Amino acid sequence: MGAEFEKPRDGTSSDACAETVSAPEKDAVRSQAPRRIIPCLDTKDGRVVKGVRFIALRDIGDVAELAARYAEEGADALAVLDISATEEGRATRLDLVRAVRSRTNLPLIVGGGIRSLDDVLRLLDAGATQVSVGSYAVERPAFLEEVARSVGSERLILALDAKWTEDRGYVVAIRGGKVLTEYSARAFAREAVERGVGEILLTSVDADGVQRGYDLLLTDCIAREVPVPVIASGGAGKLEHFIEVFERTRAQAALAASVFHDRILTVREVKEALARRGIPVHLPPSA
Repeated sequence: MGAEFEKPRDGTSSDACAETVSAPEKDAVRSQAPRRIIPCLDTKDGRVVKGVRFIALRDIGDVAELAARYAEEGADALAVLDISATEEGRATRLDLVRAVRSRTNLPLIVGGGIRSLDDVLRLLDAGATQVSVGSYAVERPAFLEEVARSVGSERLILALDAKWTEDRGYVVAIRGGKVLTEYSARAFAREAVERGVGEILLTSVDADGVQRGYDLLLTDCIAREVPVPVIASGGAGKLEHFIEVFERTRAQAALAASVFHDRILTVREVKEALARRGIPVHLPPSA
């Protein structure tokens, strides 16, 4: 698969999730920290794009303009993910990070093509709040320890892409979801946290862009497995999807793209719906 992989620390190649979702009690949901809504800006060739299951990309618009729009709607953070950087063998474009930072002070998660500590430091210097490491973290998990020691776990996110397989359950996918690895999603999530990751951005390759709802089984499994916040990603298409991912899993945040890009929903509408269900959120000021 073009990379030399380190073996999982526990020696396992399969670690399947349970077959059913075990929802947290509603009172526990109400008492926990405010849930975050994070619009995602996937970029390619300097533009925001979106596809279905990581393919069939379509142009959405200007990175900085969309960032400003979502900030005004009340987003809790933004994710800027350079989805072609790894495949093209380059680092994330710093000009895009600076452009977004010039339009908003929101926490900014940036990822794509990170392969060295210098890459991390340049992104933080350009305005990133946290860096998201995906494919390279799987190819060389010890890199996570290096980054955590240097900049702190609170700035380090694992971008964990997972795909369902009949024989092994959820496995880690890399390189834009194109390559399946020997790791189970559950085992690698544990290992990444042990190595210093402070948060996990968990994307279902199967659900991405389909708008039929988050993969609740995957999200519930990983969120219960690790002691760090999990951001659910992939599949949001209507208000009910945001409600159920928070009522039926322990996800601390929900990331979405198409549903916001296509103006099916606004961030404000999502947060108001969550608040009506008793799910804690930071509501934006009234317009």
